[in-house]
Amino acid sequence: MAMSGGKDDGEPMMEMNTTPLIDVMLVLLIMFIITIPIQTHAVKVDLPQNSNNRQDIQSDKNTLTIDPQGQTYWNGAPIDEVTLRQYLDRTVVMAPQPELHFRPDPSARYEKVDQVLAIIKRANVSKLGFVGNEQYRNAF
Repeated sequence: MAMSGGKDDGEPMMEMNTTPLIDVMLVLLIMFIITIPIQTHAVKVDLPQNSNNRQDIQSDKNTLTIDPQGQTYWNGAPIDEVTLRQYLDRTVVMAPQPELHFRPDPSARYEKVDQVLAIIKRANVSKLGFVGNEQYRNAF
């Protein structure tokens, strides 16, 4: 191993040797990692339970409505987006596939209607009908 003692003219070396500093920092980092306590707490999450109630899904047609406040209703019963997706997944595999009548309220927010339509599209529903479009006839 060769060491440099400075320049050829005999002047002392002006550069600091950082190798011991890096070694000490690595040792301190390893000690810090080892002494960190392991996180043992758990986060409890309430997941929706898969209900086997098939009475909510009709075999010929189902109605999906959105009220002005943005609440979604499946055949008159209020549901959330997860339950809507579960119902749609069940209807897609039924033979023959029941019709889905979509009826948003005219004063419902477009953002909510768009979210529900995106859920319907992701579920691959092929029999979708917009019911009550005559209420928009005079809007334009």
